[in-house]
Amino acid sequence: MTGRGVLPSVGRTGGCCGSAVAESFNAILKKELVNRKVYSARDHAIRDVTARIESRCDRKRLHSAIDYQTPDQVDTGWRQQHKAAARDQPSTTA
Repeated sequence: MTGRGVLPSVGRTGGCCGSAVAESFNAILKKELVNRKVYSARDHAIRDVTARIESRCDRKRLHSAIDYQTPDQVDTGWRQQHKAAARDQPSTTA
């Protein structure tokens, strides 16, 4: 998977913490936005949902839970760390 740029899940099956937050966010998004509209095309729905998420999620605010970094800084660092780890993995092709 990593050879094709696909990263594995970081959570465990049945882990309540990460799943509950994501499920709650998705449920609210669907209830407040998606279920109240009829979209003429999938692209319109994607643009609408993306705009809503971008407007609600402050990507520049420093968060104490992530060592006073922005979510973008943490995401970039995580991606760089996992890219380096994938490069350093020995090849398993035979």
